[in-house]
This record gives sequence, structure tokens and C-alpha cells, in this order.
Amino acid sequence: LVGRAKIAPGEWILVHAGGSGVGCAAIQIARLFNARVIATASTPEKREKTLELGAEEAIGYEDFPAHVRRITGKRGADVVVDHIGPTTWQQSVSCLTRGGRLVTCGGTTGHEITFDVRHLFFKSLSFLGSTMGTLEELKAVTEHLAAGRLRPVVDSVYRLDEIQEAHRHLESRKAFGKVVVVP
Repeated sequence: LVGRAKIAPGEWILVHAGGSGVGCAAIQIARLFNARVIATASTPEKREKTLELGAEEAIGYEDFPAHVRRITGKRGADVVVDHIGPTTWQQSVSCLTRGGRLVTCGGTTGHEITFDVRHLFFKSLSFLGSTMGTLEELKAVTEHLAAGRLRPVVDSVYRLDEIQEAHRHLESRKAFGKVVVVP
């Protein structure tokens, strides 16, 4: 969000899967930089938790582009964080305002996407890939964590011999935040 998407104060950021580890971090980072956050989540309980993390609005996946247009006064999102992939990609692109940026760090529903290329050039959009950050970014995150401005969100902790149960919990889509496995 900071290094690649270059978020700015007051921008609207759509964070998909607000209850995922990536989503929880993205909500907090966007708010830390005074951006406005709309989070998607699959259940009312998860949506409520995204609001507690700092999202201004929390919506389901049903017709989320219409909700984004309504919330932003028909303007659209400046940035979309979409690590879901094919099931949300085209609609995520349609949510972006002119000059908007879509940043991705994964594809949980698959790795091949299709989209209407006209959106890309007519709206002057940018698609940004991101994986690990720089050493300087790691230091900045560590400082924010130490100061309490960011907090890790851990759903549950499993022992290594409980790995199957940890996987079942993840696959159930009931987790909010990270599922941690320890030796």
C-alpha cells in the first residue's frame, strides 16, 4: 500500500477479505496513513471486526461495486487490494476511479484472470504486484508494531501435531486474522 500503491491521506481504499491476515494488515496500514477504508468480508461478524480494526465501511461480496460507488459518491476507489483473484478481479477493476491502482499479492481463488482491457486504458489504471517488502519497510512496520500503531491479529494458535485441524479451520473460512502453527 505504501511502497507500491503510494496511498495518500483521504484516498478510498477497498480491501478485499478484510478478515484475512493480509486484509487485517491492509486495513490498519491504510488507516495509519489516513486513508479511508472499505472492507469486504463474508459474514456480518467479520464485517463488524473489520470496522473495529478501522474500516469506515464493511460490505459483503454481493454487488460490491455498487456499494463502493454509493459509499464514494460515485467516484470509485483510488486503490483496491485484491489478493483473491479471478472471482473478484473484474469487479475490482470496475470499482477503480480514473488513475486508480489495483495492488495484488496473491490469488486464493486461482492464478489466471481476465478483464476488459478497455478499463485499463480508458481509466488510466495501474496494476501492481507485490510480495515481500524492502528491509526499510520491514523496519518501519516493526517500529509501528512496537509503538502500538499496528497490531498483529491472530485468530488461533495450533501445535504442529494439530496441523490438519489448523488447515480445516482455514478451509472453513471462519478464521479472522492469522492462524499460527508452532512447533
